Amino acid sequence: MRAGEPMNAIIDLDLGLTRLGSRFHLVRAASQALAEPLAPEDYVVQSMPDASPVKWHLAHTTWFFEEFVLQHAVPDYKFHDAQFRFLFNSYYNSVGPMHSRPQRGLLSRPTVEQVMEYRERIDERMTELLQRDDLPDALRDTVVLGLNHEQQHQELLLTDIKHLFSCNPLLPAYQRDKAAQQRPAPNLEFHRFDGGLVEIGNTGEGFCFDNELPRHRTYTDAFSLANRAVTNGEYLEFVRAGGYEEAGHWLSDGWATVQREGWKRPIYWTPSLEQEFTLTGLRELNPAAPACHLSYYEADAFARWTGARLPTEVEWELASEQVAIRGNFVENRRWHPETPTPEKGVLQMFGDLWEWTQSAYAAYPGFKPAAGALGEYNGKFMVNQLVLRGGSCATPISHIRSSYRNFFPPGARWQFTGLRLARDV
Repeated sequence: MRAGEPMNAIIDLDLGLTRLGSRFHLVRAASQALAEPLAPEDYVVQSMPDASPVKWHLAHTTWFFEEFVLQHAVPDYKFHDAQFRFLFNSYYNSVGPMHSRPQRGLLSRPTVEQVMEYRERIDERMTELLQRDDLPDALRDTVVLGLNHEQQHQELLLTDIKHLFSCNPLLPAYQRDKAAQQRPAPNLEFHRFDGGLVEIGNTGEGFCFDNELPRHRTYTDAFSLANRAVTNGEYLEFVRAGGYEEAGHWLSDGWATVQREGWKRPIYWTPSLEQEFTLTGLRELNPAAPACHLSYYEADAFARWTGARLPTEVEWELASEQVAIRGNFVENRRWHPETPTPEKGVLQMFGDLWEWTQSAYAAYPGFKPAAGALGEYNGKFMVNQLVLRGGSCATPISHIRSSYRNFFPPGARWQFTGLRLARDV
């Protein structure tokens, strides 16, 4: 298969359940298309405990369908390999024990070939299953969850391989592609939103994760939001002004992290501050492009330095509901955030990069996790994390909606994360 074909097809994922079999094959093909440019040696290495090898991503997303769908739908189901249940479980304690996450890079066996065979066999079984007319609604819903779960891992596959390649002195490129034509960033402007008693959360139309529910009323004061993300050029001013050397800009835990980790600039910027590492290799730092791969600590410190702040997730969602979901997503195959086209209004809310909010990742009022093992999907992570919104250049467009709540710990830097400024009014 050619890498470009299934990537373009992901746009058609928002289809009715009668097309579930087609959706299944589109998502599964897209994962393999993302892995196709890599050499077998790239599939195995793990660059840090928070990242996973490509081979593991491909196996784990297959494990999901075998563990949560096939064994419950097929009488006397026989697992492809009983050891895979241990090797490729991620964090589902109620399912059983799992291989240690920081040691996934030690799994030279099963081989890449065996993992690809595993995917092929499970795809065959799933294809047969999805042709049935009597598949219970609960299992169909689990398949849809599994497809969205795999789309999350598609993005992780890209960000994890980027981190891996950045650790290689050769700085290899995932794809060779020309950088986008440079254009000036739109002038920074702030747009006022009145706030008041508003509703946030998923409306119940189409798929959503349980952490987007229930839709509920909440109050927010009036606020203003920047028309675009913070740029490299703007963040470069912070770096050159000694931003990483002044404790007053930083949260206490952030400053401790800066000192402990020796942070002096964004993770993929060169010491000269002239270049940055991307999935297409080392490229000149574009001052007009969005600053990305920033931790929450860095985003918050920059906002304080400018006299602004990060938006709450309520503010972000309220503003995003007035914007069409379009932008630089993985289907564009640009592999990096880009400068938005100058237009009126609030730009770049979707795609390019995930935007940090100041909101802690917590349950909405009335939240109830799903019963059983799938209840571990989101709920148990609602502590010590911050919410991000909007999707990135590595996110499938069909995977994003205004109510989508991504979350990471505040020190995470290897995702496509940046910021948009907000102010009180």
